[in-house]
Amino acid sequence: MDLFEKLTILSDAAKYDVSCSSSGSSRANKGGMGNGHVSGICHSWSEDGRCISLLKVLMTNQCVFDCAYCLNRRSNHVPRAAFSPDELVDLTLEFYRRNYIEGLFLSSGIYPNIDETSERMVQVAKKLRERGFYGYIHMKIIPGTDARLVAELGSYIDRGSVNIELPSTKSLALLAPQKTQKSIMGPMRQISETLLDQEEGRKGKKKTFIPAGQTTQMIIGASGESDRDILSLSELLYQRQGLKRVYFSAYVPVNQTSLVPAGPPPLKREHRLYQGDFLLRFYQFQAREILTDQEPNFDLDLDPKASWALQHMDLFPMEINRASYEELLRIPGIGPRYARRILQARRYSALTVDSLRSLNISVKRAKHFILARGRALPGAGKNLEDIRRDLVGRDQEVQQMSFLP
Repeated sequence: MDLFEKLTILSDAAKYDVSCSSSGSSRANKGGMGNGHVSGICHSWSEDGRCISLLKVLMTNQCVFDCAYCLNRRSNHVPRAAFSPDELVDLTLEFYRRNYIEGLFLSSGIYPNIDETSERMVQVAKKLRERGFYGYIHMKIIPGTDARLVAELGSYIDRGSVNIELPSTKSLALLAPQKTQKSIMGPMRQISETLLDQEEGRKGKKKTFIPAGQTTQMIIGASGESDRDILSLSELLYQRQGLKRVYFSAYVPVNQTSLVPAGPPPLKREHRLYQGDFLLRFYQFQAREILTDQEPNFDLDLDPKASWALQHMDLFPMEINRASYEELLRIPGIGPRYARRILQARRYSALTVDSLRSLNISVKRAKHFILARGRALPGAGKNLEDIRRDLVGRDQEVQQMSFLP
């Protein structure tokens, strides 16, 4: 099997791992520099917002595990391939020289065992650095990897991800019995503790261990957990493990087995979970506020913040000239940027409807929930039914626009 055949198989096998932000591209090279349509090219974003092209690939899709949700499971009859560390290093450097990529995202099936697989991934990262490659490297850290290998790998890579995959021990036992919560949380906890020690002991100095932090992925819809279960676990991971990001991947039925659903979940469910995740990370919400025991799943017709507001109309309408930053963040249609803009502007004069327009603040959603100088905004709904109808319509309009070419 030649290198291109391996690349075709192993880049396709990597597409279900979303723990690095990625999107496909059909932009081919037409005489300029770079190419976004080479097998395995995906796109991630740096902390300063730059788009980074990555070679996204598996070391091998051979695997001794037999996870019910995974295309590369041991019992599946699919074409198998494997890169040697030197092949992968040469491929990465060649792609970089041709300006196809700026970095590497590497994951792997487990073959012949966890530590030998991890050892080969360490070799890839080490050899790339020794050959002068200072580009971005993000690697999947396999649950159960020996602590020594986690420490060594972390010294070479920029970001690591230990994928939880399934949100409960019950689901793991049913669908991925060779994985355990202990094997997953061990490397994750080791990374978070090392990062914390590094932060405390090297203030003002360059970070040398996984400087871009760690992420994880959860598969949505392969098991029976509610959105509340998933969001609560995400919150716990942010609080206790200091994760940079939790990614959600809607289950894709790639295997014929009675252990997993025959069809995928609604794609909107994944979208709502990401919106809920944003409320946790940027809007100072708690998981138990967003979803409750009585309403454990997201409303697929309405975004989580608007849904929360409709359930708490006793807090609205809110006077924008008196609301705190934290209160402004609770208003549908008002995010951190708008909230800061409002706080800055009202230092000089009380805000009116015209003031909001001059500040380029859209109130299409917020109009139902705010007052300006004690006055309701034009078009504000008179009752819950009218408000909900308008918000659902606007949400659908946004969804439709996202599909436009």
